[in-house]
Amino acid sequence: MTGYARDDAGAAPDDWLGIGEVSARTGAAVSALRFYEELGLIASERDARNQRRYPRHMLRRIALISVAKRIGIPLQDLREAFADVPLDRPPSHHEWQRASRGWMRQLEERRRTIERLEAELTGCIGCGCLSMKACALLNPGDALAEDGVGPRRL
Repeated sequence: MTGYARDDAGAAPDDWLGIGEVSARTGAAVSALRFYEELGLIASERDARNQRRYPRHMLRRIALISVAKRIGIPLQDLREAFADVPLDRPPSHHEWQRASRGWMRQLEERRRTIERLEAELTGCIGCGCLSMKACALLNPGDALAEDGVGPRRL
């Protein structure tokens, strides 16, 4: 491990940051950083005093995690998107681009799902049928009939 960076003046990409500094720079709570590490989204090493030290390139990953959370992407999906992005060294531009393409496919599918739901809801609101038997949105394939007669959704 190389020296610990205190500011960006003269900072090298292989400088290491303490968990408090990473938290302050990213806005992520210390507990969140520990959780992301448990999930394998980020990585740290321990120093001689057994304190976590993060390589500077983890700041980008944490920023992307924050963006993903803000737009509702589950951390598991993000973990899959980051699967081929190395933790042990600064990722190359090509590695980030490959991860980005995978992420964009997930976002595009999510967008299409939301558009389908929006169309169904618009039709449902205008329909007014209130039919639990026929409603494809609330009871697809009349699945509630398997539970017997009477109210099944309260």
